[in-house]
Amino acid sequence: MSPRPVSTPSAPPRVLMPWPFARKPALTLLFDGIAYGMLLFVLALGLAVTMGLMNFVNLAHGAFAMAGGYLLVLLMQRAGWPFLAALPVCFAVPALAGALLERTLYRPMYAKPHLDQVLFSIGLTFMAVAAVDYFVGSSQLNVQLPGWLRQRWEFFADTPFMLGIGAYRLFIVVTCCLLAAALQLVLVRTRFGSRLRAAVDDPRVAAALGIPVDRVFLLTFAVGSGLAGLGGALGADILGLDPSFPLKFMVYFLIVCAVGGSSSITGPLAAALLLGVADVFGKYYLPKLGSFIVYTLMIIILLWRPQGLFTREAAR
Repeated sequence: MSPRPVSTPSAPPRVLMPWPFARKPALTLLFDGIAYGMLLFVLALGLAVTMGLMNFVNLAHGAFAMAGGYLLVLLMQRAGWPFLAALPVCFAVPALAGALLERTLYRPMYAKPHLDQVLFSIGLTFMAVAAVDYFVGSSQLNVQLPGWLRQRWEFFADTPFMLGIGAYRLFIVVTCCLLAAALQLVLVRTRFGSRLRAAVDDPRVAAALGIPVDRVFLLTFAVGSGLAGLGGALGADILGLDPSFPLKFMVYFLIVCAVGGSSSITGPLAAALLLGVADVFGKYYLPKLGSFIVYTLMIIILLWRPQGLFTREAAR
């Protein structure tokens, strides 16, 4: 009887790993990065306005965004308000608070050096953080989105070009695009935009021509604060909501203003989109180096164009 041949176990087949972008949803990440960037644009736009158009460094800008986010959560969870009905309140209340603070606290600081403005606004930020921590608590709050915002669609499924679009992020992109278009139209095509540019160029000459400079600055500061509150409400589910919100995202707001330039709307919009896409891709493919990539990109851009990507040399 001949011995039965013994088959040696064959080695497992070697699987060649494809290029990472070919097997991961790059288009989905791109869309998520655009949504994140549009959200950062709305959040940082008020800071860009106060820094570029009003020449005031307001590092307490994130406190207005935090106020909008907490308003949304409290109105929806404790008062039972619908999501869409709560959004206008999240704009109006921070806008009114910004108008009140501009008239009472901020206006005397306009003529002060930038270091005084930084210390003043940083102090307001820590006061807001401590107040929210005391009255609301330090735990993170979650937003209960309505069902129509929790939907998700996938296109080109089972292909390297799969695109997943969430209803909530699509809503953010559409809303922020409409806001950007409306603000650009107001600044370029309306009488208020002309008055604002004149008041920024030379407040004394503008006042001599009959332009109510104080009223223009008051309305501009209020709108910027309201936009921050609206951005905080829109981003409460994506960014998270806790008392440290103004401190965590202060650097991101400053990056948007520094990289894009703060003399127009186009610059912060492009910078926010660039930052959002780079942050999402970096944290997905290199989770341990995500923030490092963002800050490295910022340093390279500022070394190349210290005045910002979309600021003319003459505007410095």
